[in-house]
Amino acid sequence: MNQYFATVARGLETLAAQELENLGAHSVEPGFCGVAFRGDRTLLYRVNLWARLPFRILMKLDEFRCQDAQELYRHIQTIDWSNYLTPDLTLAVKATGKSDRLNHTHFTALQVKNAIVDQQMQEFGDRSNVDTEAADLRISVHIDRDICTLSLDSSGNSLHRRGYRPAVGAAPLKESLAAALIQMSGWQPDLMFYDPLCGSGTLPLEACLKALNVAPGLFRESFGFETWRDFDPSVLEKLIQEAEDSQLDQLPAPIWGSDGDPKMIEQAIANATNCGVLDQVYFSQLDLNEIAAPGDSGVLFCNPPYGERLGRDRDLGEFYKQLGDILKQRFKGWTAFILSGNKELAKSIGLKSSQRTAVFNGTLPCQLMKYELY
Repeated sequence: MNQYFATVARGLETLAAQELENLGAHSVEPGFCGVAFRGDRTLLYRVNLWARLPFRILMKLDEFRCQDAQELYRHIQTIDWSNYLTPDLTLAVKATGKSDRLNHTHFTALQVKNAIVDQQMQEFGDRSNVDTEAADLRISVHIDRDICTLSLDSSGNSLHRRGYRPAVGAAPLKESLAAALIQMSGWQPDLMFYDPLCGSGTLPLEACLKALNVAPGLFRESFGFETWRDFDPSVLEKLIQEAEDSQLDQLPAPIWGSDGDPKMIEQAIANATNCGVLDQVYFSQLDLNEIAAPGDSGVLFCNPPYGERLGRDRDLGEFYKQLGDILKQRFKGWTAFILSGNKELAKSIGLKSSQRTAVFNGTLPCQLMKYELY
C-alpha cells in the first residue's frame, strides 16, 4: 500500500480523517493541515473523486534527512525519475516549509527541479520543460527542520475547485469549507436547508450535492494522476460509472437559497445549472427583511459579511441585529448556523448560541455558531 497525505484547511483535520476512513482509507492519522493515510491506487482515485474536504492528495515518494541545498540535490538524484517522468512530459515543483539552510521555497524548488532535469540530460540527452500551470507531473517538497518529504500531487488543480462554479461572488466561500461546515452541523438531507444570504450559492449547492450523493470530482476536467505513467484509465472509468449510478434523482427535502443582490442570484442559478441541479435547488431574490421560514422546521445556514460596513450606508451591526431579530421572530422550530469572523458583530445577533465551533475561513479565525430557535 502507498502512503498518502490529504492537505486540508487548518482545523478540519479530524473531520477529513473521518471522511477518508469512510472512503476506505487505512492507517488514517490527522496531522497539521492534513491527514496521512494508506491505500492502493484505486483508493487514490476514489478519494480524489469523492472527498469533499481536502485540497490535494499527495503520494509520498520519499522522506530523508536534508541539511542543505547540496544534500537535497544529491538525494533527489538517487531517485530514478524515468519511472515517473520522460522528457516529453512537463513538470512543476512546489516547495513548502523551511530549515536554517533551506529557508527560501523558490530556491528549494529550483534545486529539486535542477536535480531532476540534470538526471534526464545524462540519461536521455533531453529534459522536461517546466509548466507551472498544468504540468504532467507535479512534485511537492516539504522541508520541516532537517527532514524533507517528497511527494507527487495526484490532484492537479485544488480539489476545492469543483469545476461547477465559474461564477463567484466578491468573497466566495471555498466549496471544501462549505462542505465541512455542513458536515460539522450534523445536517441530514431529510431536513429542509435554507441560506438567506446565499451569494453565488455555494452552501445550498454543496448541501444539494451531498443530499443527492453526487461525487464532487465528477465536475472536474481531469485529475493530476491522469498524466502519470502508471495511470489506469479503466479503474477511473469504473469508479466514475459507480459514482454516476449511485446518484439520487430527487432531494428528500427542499434546499433553498436567497440573496438581496440579483446578480448573485444569477450567478447561483448559473452554478446550479453547471452542476445539473437547477431543477432541484430553488434560488430567489429576497432582501433580508423579506425572508421568512419556508417551512415549519429545518436548518438555516448563512455566512454574513465580516467587514466593518455592508455597502455604503448600512451599518453591519444593524444588519446582524436585524438578522437575529428575524431568526427569533420568523424561524421558530428551526436550527440556525451562522459563520462569523467578527466576535463583536456576532454579539449584535442578540441570541444565545447553544454551540460554537472554531474554524478558519482561509487565514481568518471564525466561529460556526449554532442557535436553537424556539
